[in-house]
Amino acid sequence: MVEEEAKNLPMELSEKGGVENNGFVQNEAFDTEADTSSRGEMPKMSVVDMEPVAIEEPALKPYAGMPKEVLLKFSSQARYRVTREILFWLVIAAAIVLVCATIAIIALSPKCLDWWQASPVYQIYPRSFRDSNMDGNGDLKGIQEKLDHITYLNIKTIWITSFYKSPLKDLGYGAEDFYDVDPMFGSMSDFENLLAAIHDRGLKVIMDLIPNHTSDKHQWFQLSRNRTGKYTDYYIWQDCVQAAGSITPPNNWVSVFGNSSWQFDDVRQQCYFHQFGKEQPDLNFRSLDVQQEMHDIIKFWLGKGIDGLSFSAVKFLLEATHLRDEPQVNKSQDPASITAYSQLYHDYTTTQVGMHDIVRSFRQTMDQFSSEPGRYRFLGSDGDEKENIEATMMYYGTSFVQEADFPFNLNLIDITTLSGNSVFEAVNLWMKNMPEGKWPNWAVGSPNAARISSRVGKEYVSVMNMLLLTLPGTPVTYYGEEIGMEDIASENVSKESVNSDSVGLVTFPEKSPMQWDGNVNAGFTEGNTSWLPVNSDYQSVNVEIQMTWSNSTLNLYRELTSLRNNELPLHRGWMCFIWNDSNVFVYVRELDGLHRVFMMVLNFGQESTIDLKAIVPNLPSEAVIRLSTNFSNTGKTVNTQLVKTEMGEGLVLEYKTAKPVHTMESFQGNCFVAEKACYSSAFNLLYANC
Repeated sequence: MVEEEAKNLPMELSEKGGVENNGFVQNEAFDTEADTSSRGEMPKMSVVDMEPVAIEEPALKPYAGMPKEVLLKFSSQARYRVTREILFWLVIAAAIVLVCATIAIIALSPKCLDWWQASPVYQIYPRSFRDSNMDGNGDLKGIQEKLDHITYLNIKTIWITSFYKSPLKDLGYGAEDFYDVDPMFGSMSDFENLLAAIHDRGLKVIMDLIPNHTSDKHQWFQLSRNRTGKYTDYYIWQDCVQAAGSITPPNNWVSVFGNSSWQFDDVRQQCYFHQFGKEQPDLNFRSLDVQQEMHDIIKFWLGKGIDGLSFSAVKFLLEATHLRDEPQVNKSQDPASITAYSQLYHDYTTTQVGMHDIVRSFRQTMDQFSSEPGRYRFLGSDGDEKENIEATMMYYGTSFVQEADFPFNLNLIDITTLSGNSVFEAVNLWMKNMPEGKWPNWAVGSPNAARISSRVGKEYVSVMNMLLLTLPGTPVTYYGEEIGMEDIASENVSKESVNSDSVGLVTFPEKSPMQWDGNVNAGFTEGNTSWLPVNSDYQSVNVEIQMTWSNSTLNLYRELTSLRNNELPLHRGWMCFIWNDSNVFVYVRELDGLHRVFMMVLNFGQESTIDLKAIVPNLPSEAVIRLSTNFSNTGKTVNTQLVKTEMGEGLVLEYKTAKPVHTMESFQGNCFVAEKACYSSAFNLLYANC
């Protein structure tokens, strides 16, 4: 009963602050009916007075997933607001510091060495490198087959000499078609495949271009001799005096190969000018049409994807228009007896005003292809006469107008008598005359000079390679010098043994086939014959066997290229001359901020002992032999007061010092640097302003 009354009894709180409990209100229809039927029976409502109770809210704390309203409630509190602001400004400050540090590093960092500066260059004469089709002549596919050898040498740049379509007069340097590959070397497709394979290995390739002349088989010459349109003046034509069946040339100019540089043409009934062979008529570079033709050729090969061009014979591009006789060296000589190139001063046929402007225009065309990052196009040129070093240095251009990246340096090849003094003089001649900020280069072999072994003796091959790869700048190695190949004996070569297309020169002793292994024909060809005989020493002087000898010329070459690539002082540091005499040449390579120094002691004479500490007072009393031409000495310690070298021996000494040679006043005139950089040991980076 009590329960029933409690159910039906609504509780009403007093007006003093109570609230009505409607927690159990039923639907309206039912309430109305119940109210009507039981109104009389409902007892009188009781009123209960209750005091209001204070309800305490629980203290809130931050928690994961709190809604926005709660989050804002806490974010305005001082302890959270201050912390947030501190973190915000720390992030801003850190970002500013990072940006400033990045800008400072970029501003202070030295210019990175470009690809043509960072790696040695390996020069290939394609006809003698590797024959892939057994016809006895090297070809482009043969080069592709042997690319692993290039990477084995730690070399990343290949220089391929001329392979244009040509009658092969003067070894192919007179092109019949600048836009095609000579069939002897393959096809344009072979070249494209070779280029792709070179780039796939991360290598670069340089090509030859000889703009001065063409072959007399070239279409331009055929049109010119017939006076066809613009081609009429593509070559240099002059009237000749004919009398009694003989031709009297316009002047006394003599070709490089001897005899008059003028040749009568029966078709045009005039003489054309040729600085080289009569089959190689000179182009007329005073014609703007000719210049445009050459720019189009440059664009064609750069468009194919080559990385650089080496321009040869550029000093012959222009001749004086007045056609005056050139001065005689011996003024008392009968002018009619002059037939040799050396008998005249070539004041009117070489290095004429305007020649450098043409080379600079080549540079501008190549720069159009150099805008893509990492695709700088290299321009090399031959230099002027070795007796005129100032004229050679002009090929570098100026600080405002760039020309060649460097003219090729043949000073070391031109040494007639090998000694420590002569090597010093050759190196010093280039370094002291090179314009500031320019990059040097060196070569000890070329397709037009006797090999090291034949020129100075096989006992000096390794020390010459050590010199080449430790001097500042870009070293150029002619194929085969890495294994010490020798010239073939001249009596083994005759016109009959040379392809009949190669008339003009009788012997090519420095161009004998590359010696790959001890098999027949030294692995150069699988055919029965080669275009030139292989050197008779091929069974002991070849790549395959020298790879197995720890003390071989080949392995020393690899160690030197590895040392050069990995050691900053050798890569781009200072060079200071320390000492030279009839036997030895000594120099150091060092880098500001790096206390590790390399000293080269190279013997180009007889056995010698030298006190280096007496020459360099701050030199440590001991140094470590980092590399030696005699591998058994590598790693040994030497007394710097008593450094002994045998004939043809070379040492790369390593020592530590806080007083580098280039900072010593007594050596100031003997130190050179091309791309100056300083090393920070704290940050392990290079910077420029030091």
